[in-house]
Amino acid sequence: MKINTKTTSFKGSTKISSIFLFVVLVFLSLSGSASGGESKEGGFNAGEMIMHHIADAHQIHIIGSIHIPLPVIVYHEGHLDMFMSNKFWNGHNQEGELQFVPYTASSGITYENDQEAIIVSSGDHPNVDHAHHSDMHNDVHTSHVADSLALEVAAPVAAHHPEQVKPIDFSITKSVFGMLLVLTIMFFLFKGMAKSYVKRKGMAPKGATNLLEPFVMFIRNDVAVPSIGKKKADKYVPFLLTVFFFIWMCNLLGLIPFIGGFNITGTLSITIVLAIIVFLITTFSGNAHYWGHIFWPPGIPLGIKLILVPIEIFSIFLKPAVLMIRLTANIAAGHIIILAFVGLILMFGQTSAAAGYGVGVGAVLFMVFMFFIELLVAFLQAYVFTLLTAIYFGDATQEHAHHDDDMKH
Repeated sequence: MKINTKTTSFKGSTKISSIFLFVVLVFLSLSGSASGGESKEGGFNAGEMIMHHIADAHQIHIIGSIHIPLPVIVYHEGHLDMFMSNKFWNGHNQEGELQFVPYTASSGITYENDQEAIIVSSGDHPNVDHAHHSDMHNDVHTSHVADSLALEVAAPVAAHHPEQVKPIDFSITKSVFGMLLVLTIMFFLFKGMAKSYVKRKGMAPKGATNLLEPFVMFIRNDVAVPSIGKKKADKYVPFLLTVFFFIWMCNLLGLIPFIGGFNITGTLSITIVLAIIVFLITTFSGNAHYWGHIFWPPGIPLGIKLILVPIEIFSIFLKPAVLMIRLTANIAAGHIIILAFVGLILMFGQTSAAAGYGVGVGAVLFMVFMFFIELLVAFLQAYVFTLLTAIYFGDATQEHAHHDDDMKH
């Protein structure tokens, strides 16, 4: 059998070129998100760069100094103000970072953005040099110099900001925008899937339906039914499917280069809502058998009950908390590890170009390896969260006599 060596060579070189291009894209995307890592002394600060990347924000950072502003919606003292976050910006400083300045809304209330929260500053800002004011304002929050020097910096700022209050913030932050984007994609995907089943009744699925159906059947037959029971599983399958696909798609969105570096399920405010919903469904689904085992476990001596009952009550709140912490920590940790390799390259690159390139080769390879690991973790974390949720629902709804017949199926 004659092998066409030219064709084989071409395919091999194409594969190597594709891999190399992918490595470059990922590296450029992540290194571009290193903005915000400059310390006050001008040196690179890996910790600040990493926290800047994984933290929620009022804008979406694309690459370099390119940002997409997001809507700011705040309520303070009877006033509801809505404006875009670029109202806080005053161009870029010498390092290419955005300058943040106060913004006075039509209501007359002055707002500021400290990149962590929107705050209200009482008093006007007459004749304020915004660029100079922004530098002083950042120095107050981040400077680690002696107290005497900090007071000298704080004095002129306090003259313009005698009082600062956090309003009620309904802003569309980066994580909220990513969450709404995922929910929109899910809505159209599953709406199309439902229409496909109606139009092609009794026929093999096609397109997106063919892709999603194995995952739907997997969650129902291998997660919900064994954990909850065949008779009651279908009642909870819609929620379990929603949670699974929401977490999985959010995780995948955070791995796509050049779209802002989303860290949705690595944001505590998102995962705590998921945990609260699981807690409420479990609590209201609990039957007499479930609550009886918590508050008065049968067949246990009284002395042991006095120890066991508080532990069981504590476990009611501990279970959803574990779901929240596990998901947040695992997703955030993956982003931190990849960004740490980026920081390693930039740190060595400050010493010499040779050191930067030398470390960069190994670091980029590890980054690509971690990227593929994160693809697996994205699915596993969605699966684990859904599986544990189904187990909690099963514990809350099981009867006194276990459904052995259901478990056989």
